[in-house]
Parts: sequence; structure tokens; C-alpha cells
Amino acid sequence: QVQLVESGGGLVQAGGSLRLSCAASGSSFSAYVMGWYRQAPGKQRELVATSGGSTNYADSVKGRFTISRDDAKNTVYLQMNSLKPEDTATYYCNFRRSAFGRVYDYWGQGTQVTVSS
Repeated sequence: QVQLVESGGGLVQAGGSLRLSCAASGSSFSAYVMGWYRQAPGKQRELVATSGGSTNYADSVKGRFTISRDDAKNTVYLQMNSLKPEDTATYYCNFRRSAFGRVYDYWGQGTQVTVSS
């Protein structure tokens, strides 16, 4: 059973920084695309950043957020700088892979990030 455990959320003032971590239990996930998504109240879940063969960012976080991964630790990180109140949301990590006709798709439980103005 694969489990993703997130940590690092919290309350921060605008302009501050937070670092989120997401660690997976189980076998190697080096072939997986690892990503972060977020969902604000009353809004749909949206992509923040992904790391696979390349890294991709939502336009709203480019230049402020950095995704990185440590495959030896089955962990993905999201460094968030220059935080804005509109970054307030529940952040979810995601590990995904398509192989052998199947989609392997795992989600973390979510961690709350609140940015005060």
C-alpha cells in the first residue's frame, strides 16, 4: 500500500517562505512524475508544479516556487518564496506513472498553507 505523507504547511505572512515535503512509502518512485496541486475553498484543484523529465510550473507561481525531488528518499519538495495571500490553499502532492496499460496515481492527504496579508 503506497502512502504519501506531507509536511511543512502552516501560517505565514505575505512575503514569507515555506517548504513543503512529501515522502512516499513503498518501492522506488524514480520513474514517476511527482507534482504539487492546490485547492482553495470554493475553487477547483489546480496544478502548481510537476517534476518528471522536465519541470513545469503554473504561471501564477513561476519565479517564486521551486519543485525538487530526491529519488533516493522517495520525496518531493516545494520551496515557496514571496508568498501571497492568493497562495492560501490546501496543497496536495501527487505521484503518477503510466505503464503497462495502467495508471498509477497516488495522492497525499493535503497540508494547509495560509498566507496572511
